[in-house]
Amino acid sequence: MPPKSVEDTIEKMRKGTAVHFTDLANVCRHYFGEPRIAGSHHIFKMPWAGDPRINIQNEKGKAKAYQVRQVLAAIDRLAVEVAQQKASEKKKK
Repeated sequence: MPPKSVEDTIEKMRKGTAVHFTDLANVCRHYFGEPRIAGSHHIFKMPWAGDPRINIQNEKGKAKAYQVRQVLAAIDRLAVEVAQQKASEKKKK
């Protein structure tokens, strides 16, 4: 049975369980917006400087394991940056 929400999919990703490509794409859309699609590559822009993208590919209906790890790292980085921004705004008040 496929995950029903972004949170369910992320939990499955963190456990190292195989994830359907469409579920990974939904997680990426939730956090990073709509992708630019070039052939089989779905490319998502990141909200920070540096290498500003996550690239995912469909491999027979499944997401590639290394790309799942990259998405998790990007989500974790995004959470840290949001927390730092909130702390910075709180200090200004």
